[in-house]
Amino acid sequence: MNSKVVARQPAAAEPPAVPLLDRDHSILAFNERVLDWARRPQVPLLERLRYLCIVSSNLDEFFEIRAAPHLAALQSAEHNGPYTVASFEALAAAAHDLVARQYALYNDDLTPAFEKHAIKIIAHGDRNVVQRQWVKQYFERQVRPLLIPVALDPAHPFPQVANKSLNFIVRLGGRDAFGRENDIAIVKVPRVLPRLIRMPGKVSGGRVLFLSLSSVIRANLGTLFPGRDVGQFSQFRVTRHSDLAVDEDDVQNLRTALRLGLEHRHYGQAVRLEVSTGCSEYLASFLLKQFNLPALALYRVHGPVNLARLAQLIDLVDEPELLFPPFKPSYPAQLVPGQSFFERLKQGDVSIHHPFESFDAVLAFLREAVHDPQVLAIKQTFYRTGVESELMDLLREAVRRGKEVTAVVELKARFDEEANINWAEMLESIGAQVVYGVVGLKTHAKMLLITRREGKNFKRYAHLSTGNYNSRTAKLYTDVSYLSADPLLTADVDSVFVHLASQSKLPKLNRLWLAPFQLQRKLIEKIDSLGEGAAQGKASRIVAKMNALTDEALVLSLVKASQRGVKIDLIVRGACTLPAQLPGVTENIRVRSVIGRFLEHSRVFYFRCVEEEELYLSSADWMNRNMLRRVELAWPVSDPVIRQRIIDECLVAYLHDGRDAWDLGPDGTYTRVGAAGGHTGHSAQAALMARYADGDAASGE
Repeated sequence: MNSKVVARQPAAAEPPAVPLLDRDHSILAFNERVLDWARRPQVPLLERLRYLCIVSSNLDEFFEIRAAPHLAALQSAEHNGPYTVASFEALAAAAHDLVARQYALYNDDLTPAFEKHAIKIIAHGDRNVVQRQWVKQYFERQVRPLLIPVALDPAHPFPQVANKSLNFIVRLGGRDAFGRENDIAIVKVPRVLPRLIRMPGKVSGGRVLFLSLSSVIRANLGTLFPGRDVGQFSQFRVTRHSDLAVDEDDVQNLRTALRLGLEHRHYGQAVRLEVSTGCSEYLASFLLKQFNLPALALYRVHGPVNLARLAQLIDLVDEPELLFPPFKPSYPAQLVPGQSFFERLKQGDVSIHHPFESFDAVLAFLREAVHDPQVLAIKQTFYRTGVESELMDLLREAVRRGKEVTAVVELKARFDEEANINWAEMLESIGAQVVYGVVGLKTHAKMLLITRREGKNFKRYAHLSTGNYNSRTAKLYTDVSYLSADPLLTADVDSVFVHLASQSKLPKLNRLWLAPFQLQRKLIEKIDSLGEGAAQGKASRIVAKMNALTDEALVLSLVKASQRGVKIDLIVRGACTLPAQLPGVTENIRVRSVIGRFLEHSRVFYFRCVEEEELYLSSADWMNRNMLRRVELAWPVSDPVIRQRIIDECLVAYLHDGRDAWDLGPDGTYTRVGAAGGHTGHSAQAALMARYADGDAASGE
């Protein structure tokens, strides 16, 4: 499958030497690559559904964050940098096409495949008399008490419709109890109810049958409006702009301001309207007018209005053979269970490759620090921690044991704001020192620093990571943890913590590159120096792995270096604005994306000139926001054994992936590697799973 990314010139004072690819179209192209996993017949059926649901969830976030500027350009008919009427129309066309292919896959491939396993979401028309009676009873007992249908009139205006909530719109015939002909009613579907209901065996006929909540309500709509005729009706769902905007220079308490902002997030500007495919023009036009949306923002879907909610089916079906075989990670190769982390780190640094090696080791490191009476202070950053967190429980215990605990909590981690506010309040309530970083910047750096008394001296131990302190996602994302007692590196980490808490001037750092101060500049300097070396005939090489590449300064620096002879390989999972292999311009740059069983998340940067090589790990993608509007870290890997291991596992393995990789062409088209060969080549993730599995491992396909 190919996916096309529309090219455009970025808004800049001087036009770049290369036409950059459009970021938003590149994001949609990434989701097309994810959708490809849902197409693969060799992938277990429930996992295919999971990938379909991931695409649906990703699209929700795309519209919530990326659509508003395009829509504003359309509604004002004015240019706003890259956002124009044409940009909105092109983006809408690409999104409509992707959504259509999602539902075609669901209806034509996945639904028949589930039926072969006697699993079905049964529609009203397919139910027998006994089943319909059971549905009616379920509706009366479990659903009707929570429904309040609202017929619209001057005293009952169109209700507030929350972001991504499911609703019905109904056109009524006849007159109401007061003799009026108000013909439109809205029924909100309660979010507290499960979207899928498993039908009991006594009425399912030996099959695994499910009902959608919307189908249950649809079958009983008439009973909600006694004395009225239910004519046209449709499900609908509106997506709203959800990027929180808080003027940090104009608030006294960021936590309070964000909590207030969260209350309004569900009712932001409408950007997309989804309706059932059979929705009448009358009802569709009525809704578009209510939400002030153009026709191109209307998405008619042939199936469940919210595909993401079908993920519930994965947990409701007890069929292990329809899932990936469970993978149990090994204990990190560089560690010995039961050995003191502090004693081990005196011997040298340690790297842990998640999820192939267990995140439990990171928890064990903190747990040892919490229970060690010689540990006096613990400092840690939190970006995406999750609603439940053993790490937070350990910090709570550390406070109870009298240790100095400092937590830098990022309150503006998108869609995790509420959880992080709650954690911050909990830690403050028990006496921990909680700070929120620097005004105007998100603290995205992942670092943990432990200060321990050893004899008459203090010694520091650090954990740095490319990923979050989240035990759940650590099982699903590829990341690299790095443990060190290097005095220069740990001194740098301490300086960053002091800077975040006091906002004092940052001293000169020994090992770390820190955004927004020098990370972008250091990367450009490194790239430019390799370009100079290549121009002098020195063999120069760059291999960089990241989640997104959209920072224009870094893109142009890479292009310039490649034109001077540097060989560049980029492993970019998601959005990439650099057109690779453009004749005469980027012939020395290859870009590939790897989509696998696990979400690629590690950031690894390799630079080599002749025999001199350097490797950096980082929390940062090469995006403008990461370089200039976030606190990010990059740190060198100096141990040659660890460095070679990371090169082999995080870079070389992915450059040779012949199963899950996609190569980017000069026009933005992604082509799956080995597509003609039947996808039987090497898979980097499968190889790593086989290498590190504790017990029986799955290969991922």
